[in-house]
Amino acid sequence: MKPLAAVPLVVAALAAPAHASEVAKPPRVPAGTTAAWAVFDRQAGRFVAVKNVHRKYRSASVVKILIAIDYLEGRKSVPPADARLLKIMLRSSDDDAASAFWDRQGKGRLIVRQARRLGLSDTAPPPASKPGFWGYTSLSAHDIVRTYRYLLDKADARVRDTILGHLRQATPCGTDGFDQTFGIPDAVPKPFAVKQGWSGFGTTPPVRCNGDARAVGAPISWIAQRATGSGVPDYGRPVLYSTGLVGKGERYVMAVLTAHPAGATWSSSVGRVTTLTKDLYRSLPS
Repeated sequence: MKPLAAVPLVVAALAAPAHASEVAKPPRVPAGTTAAWAVFDRQAGRFVAVKNVHRKYRSASVVKILIAIDYLEGRKSVPPADARLLKIMLRSSDDDAASAFWDRQGKGRLIVRQARRLGLSDTAPPPASKPGFWGYTSLSAHDIVRTYRYLLDKADARVRDTILGHLRQATPCGTDGFDQTFGIPDAVPKPFAVKQGWSGFGTTPPVRCNGDARAVGAPISWIAQRATGSGVPDYGRPVLYSTGLVGKGERYVMAVLTAHPAGATWSSSVGRVTTLTKDLYRSLPS
């Protein structure tokens, strides 16, 4: 399989609308918040919005896409039990499911395999001292968009349809009880495919989500992700990520990554990332 063709991330390459006044100004990043984003326009074949695209963040649950790719590309058939794990891992961001695949597939070695295969320049395994912490994988907005483009343009149809099929049916709630409708789900018109990520807000949601995922206590594997670490991007700051396919015909591939001030509340952080995502979407060419 040939590597995914690179698209230069330069301002001159950004698509411009016929009338600049028709497009809103780029999003304003709130004070104390660090943000990065990348939006690839599949219709134009170019990036139309970029900011800090190679800045590294700890992955939180966004890494579950790479875990799924690695698992599916390593076998021709999926046992029913594993199919159920993939479903809940991708739709409801289940952490025990992610940990099961992570351990079986060699932990950080799966990240090395996928980074090489997909050409991910900013993606690396967790620190050597934290091999079981899949949420400490480093990645960037650039690499997330590249991963979605790989699924859309290069991956085997079985792999593509399984993963994107689940992301198109993401549940409102994660299995840890956190509401995962921030960012894209609250900012962009349906339909969309979405994979969210969050870390640093404790193990108990401030308000229990009432969606259709099973609402249980935070899994032990996710509690482990909160353990003290070093060499982890933005460790000590809560992070929220909203990534996916949006627009008519899934025209845009979008990744919005944010790190919030230490001690920031869930509600205030969710409000910031959702407003930022909404402003970003409004700024895109129509």
